[in-house]
Amino acid sequence: MSIAERVLRVLRRTLLTVVGIQLAIAIGMSLVDSYRRRGKKPKPFPVTTPREVPVGDGALTTYTYGQDLFDAMIEAIDGAQRQILFETYIWKGDEVGERFKAALAAAAARGVEVYCIYDGFANLVVSPRFLRFPAAMRVLRYPVYPAGLRFYDLRRYGRDHRKILVVDDAVGFVGGYNIGTAYATEWRDTHVRITGPGVWDLKRAFADFWNLNRRRRLGTSERPLLLETASTWEPQIRIHRNVPRLWMFPIRAMYIEAINRASTNVWMTQAYFLPDQDFVDAMKDAAERGVDVRLLLPHKSNHIVADWLSRGYFSQLIESGVRIFRFRDAMVHAKTATIDGTWSTVGTANIDRLSLTGNYEINVEIIDPGFAETMEEIYRTDESNSLELTRAEWEARDLHRKFTEALLGPLRPLL
Repeated sequence: MSIAERVLRVLRRTLLTVVGIQLAIAIGMSLVDSYRRRGKKPKPFPVTTPREVPVGDGALTTYTYGQDLFDAMIEAIDGAQRQILFETYIWKGDEVGERFKAALAAAAARGVEVYCIYDGFANLVVSPRFLRFPAAMRVLRYPVYPAGLRFYDLRRYGRDHRKILVVDDAVGFVGGYNIGTAYATEWRDTHVRITGPGVWDLKRAFADFWNLNRRRRLGTSERPLLLETASTWEPQIRIHRNVPRLWMFPIRAMYIEAINRASTNVWMTQAYFLPDQDFVDAMKDAAERGVDVRLLLPHKSNHIVADWLSRGYFSQLIESGVRIFRFRDAMVHAKTATIDGTWSTVGTANIDRLSLTGNYEINVEIIDPGFAETMEEIYRTDESNSLELTRAEWEARDLHRKFTEALLGPLRPLL
């Protein structure tokens, strides 16, 4: 064996060992964290009451407490006359999940067209009995393995991470909330209710996904979803959709463009923060030119490995003047931002590779001072329940924490 072959073998073994150690640590951390969480309940946290803001020819209502949102969604479903379009990433088979299932089934029974989409992988732990639906409901289960025989096609591996409800042409809902009892009271998230022309864009988003992913079986197929919607555009509201099958990822560009234009403030709330370096640079550049850049994250999220990986960006952000706040005692799952008292976004996309360049996601972009004012009020309420991470505290962290952050760092591009 030549020297070159020996060196290559050593390098290969070293790489496999390092990767193995990284994965072992990540799995071990997740198991330990899961054990520690058993039986623990999140503490109450401050919320902002639902606020309706006129925007263009319609209105947007913000929801920051799950029970308020779920009541409004069920009320809309119960009042449906013609059509319901319902899409969710997680649909738990618990009390809240059953409540939604019963409301949708009742609507279908009275003659309303009911279309439902849920992600198969996200609901693997949900009882198969719960996931049996009345024949009157048209249900698309986005498959656990969506690539089929085209395993080589990376465009076919994205998960359906969207959360949408549209009732008739009257009202639409979109945001970060999944469907389940824990999300009603224990998680801090953000959703918006939309009326006016923006509803039609949500309908188109749902129909496009349905028609792109409906499955053919035994020579037949679920019929396409054909919608009659007005071509009117609402200039103050834009719906951005990540569609991996079409290699479309506009949400990342939306964020970076807005941050690059910021002159006063960038206030961002994220459940998981694993951006690429260009995204980090946009935030750093804004802070260095005097913009008040703030990032609010969970103090401890439901994915401990994601928490540790996100810390790898903290040093350069803090050094650039970005302020980092950590939400206490509960999981903050919101994916929102507001900039310069004018621009805001609410949606389903996290700031990580899976959401920005992998999954099906949807964010609504709103350019309206009144709505931005509401989003700033929501941010201040969340900040009142948060601890700021100071430079002194960050630099004084233990050596083993620095070592773990460095060791796990190479895993960031995977998430």
